This record gives sequence, C-alpha cells and structure tokens, in this order.
Amino acid sequence: MNKGNVYQGKALVIEDELIIGRLFIEVLAGEGFDVDFAPNGMVAVEKVNKTDYQLCLSDIKLPGMNGIDFYHYLEMEHPEMLGRVILTTGDTRSPAIREFLNSGEKNFIPKPVLPSDLIRKVKEVMHGKNGSPTAGA
Repeated sequence: MNKGNVYQGKALVIEDELIIGRLFIEVLAGEGFDVDFAPNGMVAVEKVNKTDYQLCLSDIKLPGMNGIDFYHYLEMEHPEMLGRVILTTGDTRSPAIREFLNSGEKNFIPKPVLPSDLIRKVKEVMHGKNGSPTAGA
C-alpha cells in the first residue's frame, strides 16, 4: 500500500460480497482511513446518520436498499457527501445502472477493481484530479 499519502478520517465501505468488502477495507485502511463496513444500503443509512465520513465506497447492486437508492438518500439528507462517494459495480450493461451513472457527475470505478486503481480513484476524490484538496476532504 502507498504509505506516502496517508489520509485521516473515517471511510465507509458498502459491499455485500464479503471478500470484496475485505479487500476494499484493507486498501482504504492501508491509505490511513478508519474504515466501517455495511453489507447493504439500509445499514449504510444508519451509519451515515451517526458518523461523519470523509469517503464512502459503495457497490451499486446490493440486497434491500441498493447503491442507487443509497445515493439518492444522500442527495436528500447528506448532499455534502456526494462528491466523496465512489460507486462500483460489475454490471455496467444494465440500462438502469448506465442511466444512473450517466446522469450527473459521479465517481465510478468498474469491478473487478485493482487495489492500485482504487487508490488512484480515492486520490482523485479526496484531492481532485488536479491534486488540490476538495471541499470536505
């Protein structure tokens, strides 16, 4: 992991596949985040209502409340978080998912995700593509 650019603060991983969730947690913890985990959007809602997260990494296809519904919840209740949400899925063929991802500016990384790609995306989200810190980071 890249120890040269360590972040502080809390991150939330929302992922129903435990092995992938563990990988995401390991990568984010290696970057300095204190990482919480939620297996679905409903648990994630409970967590974001109690904790100020600097980063949120969410799968789109989740049981119960999916990542799209969770994102819409954030739009209504925690709009300050939207720029610090990274969405991921392996299902980019679904018309509903494509439409959602193409509407507005969203941070997205397709599965399968390499740790180096995730670190690069985290840096973009936390510091902007030009390297300067983003609001709320």
